[in-house]
Amino acid sequence: MSSSKLQIEEIIDLALAEDFGTGDVTTEALIPGDQRGTGFIVAKEEGILAGTGAANRVFHRVDPELKVEIFLEDGARVKPGSKVVKVSGSIASILKAERVALNFLQRLSGIASETNRYVERVEGLPVRIMDTRKTTPGLRSLEKYAVRVGGGENHRMNLGDGILIKDNHLAALRSQGLNIKEIVAKARQNAPQRLPVEVEVGTVSEALEAVEAGANIVMLDNMNLEDMRKAVKSIHGHALIEASGGITLDNVRAVAETGVDFISIGALTHSARALDISLELEAQ
Repeated sequence: MSSSKLQIEEIIDLALAEDFGTGDVTTEALIPGDQRGTGFIVAKEEGILAGTGAANRVFHRVDPELKVEIFLEDGARVKPGSKVVKVSGSIASILKAERVALNFLQRLSGIASETNRYVERVEGLPVRIMDTRKTTPGLRSLEKYAVRVGGGENHRMNLGDGILIKDNHLAALRSQGLNIKEIVAKARQNAPQRLPVEVEVGTVSEALEAVEAGANIVMLDNMNLEDMRKAVKSIHGHALIEASGGITLDNVRAVAETGVDFISIGALTHSARALDISLELEAQ
């Protein structure tokens, strides 16, 4: 089993342990163990589906005898009434797995749907929509997967994926008398050579300084559109350019039109609203 699949299994086990506590006392008190039935997971609103694999694993972790049929794959556009998954077998097992399975589906589908809204807003422009590390603790691998399902791309998965010199790194080193050129040189000297170096800047002059220092990527942080255009015109072709900070559905296309290479948006994961999805049970 790959490390990513093993990590997802661990996430599912933690989620089930969290929900079970000492056991599902309601189901155990009311539902006969041999009662059979079928549950349909149904979308209640339009969006992009993600998390069917996780939901499938939840049902099978609770009861390997449950039969799960996935009608729509991740990436499908659902609408109110769309049947996503059918699960058959012990009603008690279905009820024990229901909440955790839906939590994964709702959360991940919400992220995929929000990402897709941003991707659609910049359609036709040569820009990439990317996530950040502003993810739910413990759920990063699943949430970044949902971003990809929605048509976005992943920024750093973790701190080891690239050198990103942020404002607080700059502040700490400037207090020691270092300028951006010296900071970039220090990073290249002390970090693995294969890693790209990205520098976060807040002004056009800092962007130029970062490029002259040899940065591979320049992040324009919370910069207004006029300054973004100036920065892009000045450094285009010498480094990749990322826009970040204050990006919304209302302004993302205008930001993309400045000519930046990619736009990173924390809201894809930290503020996405869960998609309304429920399970409807049919007892036998």
